Amino acid sequence: MSYFWPILVVVGANTLYNICAKFTPGDVNPFASLFITYSVSAITVLTLFFLTSPQKDLVLALSKANWTAVIFGLSLIGLEFGYIFIYRVGWDVSVGSLVANIGLACILLIIGIVFFKETLSFTKAIGMATCVIGLILINK
Repeated sequence: MSYFWPILVVVGANTLYNICAKFTPGDVNPFASLFITYSVSAITVLTLFFLTSPQKDLVLALSKANWTAVIFGLSLIGLEFGYIFIYRVGWDVSVGSLVANIGLACILLIIGIVFFKETLSFTKAIGMATCVIGLILINK
């Protein structure tokens, strides 16, 4: 179970995430909505930092971060903006996220092989081919 609990967290959070993206009002500026989202997130992560950090030294903890924290934040904006518009342009909640995540899985498989020297096994290649076929079929 210790191996799978993070997957369960991601699946549960992503489920809520997509439902919220689907129900974000069409007449609200997406960046106004995301401002509320990030305000709640900032308060939550700051609270969690102080609840979980033995040192409670925020400045020291922040000094250990690198460029990835900034790029991660920018990527989250793109991700959330994109998901809001996936549903605004008419994708079904049952298909939009599926297509996006299959596309993501295929891209990350390639990135893993090219940049991180991960191996492309026969089963991974078949899995990727199956994903591509699935993308073609689901979009017909």
